[in-house]
Amino acid sequence: MSRNTFKILGLDSAARPAALILAATLAVAATACEPTPPGGGPSPGQDKTTAAPGTPATTPSAEPTQAQGKPGHVFVINLENHDYNDVWGAGSAAPYLSKTLRAEGVLLSRYYGIDHNSLPDYLAQISGQGSNAMTRADCPVYAGFKQTGTSELSQVQGTGCVYPASVPTLAGQLSSAGKTWKGYMEDMGTPCQHPEPGSKDDHHKAKEGDQYATRHNPFVYFEEITSSPDCQKNVVDYTHFADDLKSTDATPNLSFITPNLCNDGHDSPCVDGNPGGLESADGWLQQQVPAILDSPAYKQDGMLVITFDETEAKTSGPSGIPGGTAGGRVGALVISPFTKGGTTSDRMYNHYSLLASIEDIFSVPRLGYAGAPGLNSFGPDVFNAL
Repeated sequence: MSRNTFKILGLDSAARPAALILAATLAVAATACEPTPPGGGPSPGQDKTTAAPGTPATTPSAEPTQAQGKPGHVFVINLENHDYNDVWGAGSAAPYLSKTLRAEGVLLSRYYGIDHNSLPDYLAQISGQGSNAMTRADCPVYAGFKQTGTSELSQVQGTGCVYPASVPTLAGQLSSAGKTWKGYMEDMGTPCQHPEPGSKDDHHKAKEGDQYATRHNPFVYFEEITSSPDCQKNVVDYTHFADDLKSTDATPNLSFITPNLCNDGHDSPCVDGNPGGLESADGWLQQQVPAILDSPAYKQDGMLVITFDETEAKTSGPSGIPGGTAGGRVGALVISPFTKGGTTSDRMYNHYSLLASIEDIFSVPRLGYAGAPGLNSFGPDVFNAL
């Protein structure tokens, strides 16, 4: 306190020591009461906007609007057979996905399918296994896998498409970790529906009133799942999803969603007279996604991933990403309280990256190619709202 201040306050020399003590006490109290930023944050006087190189800087707030921590409820929607530019370009026939939802999440602009046709891409997302001749042909006959050996990264070698119980899956990992999961398959009807072993798959083409495709349901290609009661309980028709969304406790930690052959954009036109392609897929998303984003589980700690299995033109991507990019550039959109809307990541990802990211979220080991050295999983470029 300056001499002039003492004069202004009318304090004589005898009262000045007491005034100095009072001022010092008030200053200490004020410093102690300064709020700590969310998550601990920097202490007063430290830089509050520092970030690692290549990650966005964040400004702490006394009342954060974003969820803290990491996702606890993951929703995955797979659509079918469209190139990145067709979906995300200016002339997209899917304006709800490419504009409305795009504004709410982070677009992974260098996200690739791992092979053609469909089945290898779905299998990759829950097992980390690579493709073989039968899976690339979409398993026209539901043939058991005849294993001849095992290679690096626990890749089983041989022929066939129904993997033995010794091949682990994300579903098994989650169950062992005390987490919950479900596959929601539109038009499947009967839980855990699949052909009899060794028989022809009669769900390769849509029928009116039945547009379920076995090859878009990866859970039924693993005996670890089909030999367990979990298959009947957890691989169910999509009609169960609405009830499960009503409460956080009823919503699985992983919801793996497959629309039917019309609503996933595969068929065009569709057997029921709908246009199919991106138009029908976009209409389905517009009807279904708001319920996910409004659900208690999503609002608490959700992450929605919308992607495509492979490109229509059978294109492939660049080299340099473990597990490959032979399915072409499809892109993926991630929407979450942990992401910042309208942002883009150009980091390289593929379907194995999605598996690795889900495994990291739930603290379970990475399977197959998901555990390959150098494979990217979702990081600060995706979870960019924290």
